[in-house]
Amino acid sequence: MVLIMIRTTIVFLTLLVIMRLMGKRQIGEMQPFELVITLLIADLACIPMADSSIPLLYGIVAVVTIFALHELVTLLDLKIKPFKTLVSGKPSLVMNRDGIDDYQLKKNNLDVSDLIESMRSAGYFSLDSIDYALYESNGIFSALPKQNYEEMQNSLPLVIIDNGDYDDKNLSVSGLGRDFFERLLQEQGVKNRKRVLVLTADGEGKIYLQVKGEKYRTFRVSYPGGRKW
Repeated sequence: MVLIMIRTTIVFLTLLVIMRLMGKRQIGEMQPFELVITLLIADLACIPMADSSIPLLYGIVAVVTIFALHELVTLLDLKIKPFKTLVSGKPSLVMNRDGIDDYQLKKNNLDVSDLIESMRSAGYFSLDSIDYALYESNGIFSALPKQNYEEMQNSLPLVIIDNGDYDDKNLSVSGLGRDFFERLLQEQGVKNRKRVLVLTADGEGKIYLQVKGEKYRTFRVSYPGGRKW
């Protein structure tokens, strides 16, 4: 029985470390240790129920061990702040007034597309409509928008360049060719497209451009033929 408790503890700690290393994409709305406990209890409860050759007591002991570990982690989480950071992580500021923090995104196994998807889910469609954005330690997206952010979202922005690569689908939707955006980059002094972290274009001609390591910029252009969407 003691062996079962030791083995359960080892599995718990292993899964906890793995979930912390996987970043915020996989966590959802739980703290890492809560997600690990949920996964373990589901498996531990099923095994003795499905396999009659395994004594039911073994499953009960393992589940009780998980409960004890949960109470211990919760207690340490409340009493020792460095432990809380170690186990649960801390919020990651992925956007500031200079634009997107690519380092923080990569640190959490996220990319610009994930950030934009989170923004849309929260009701923000334009990258320049937000001053600050972060992912909480449980993976929830939070943002502080600009005061007049609603006025900055009159048309749906399309991601044209994501981390140096064109999005061919959005290019097709926009009806604009690569040549148009290559000329635009040249006019903005960007000689190498691979240096572009993100470029979006909305239907009214507003361009959001952020070069890696630089502050973002927005400007307006006229599309060929007066095109809009």
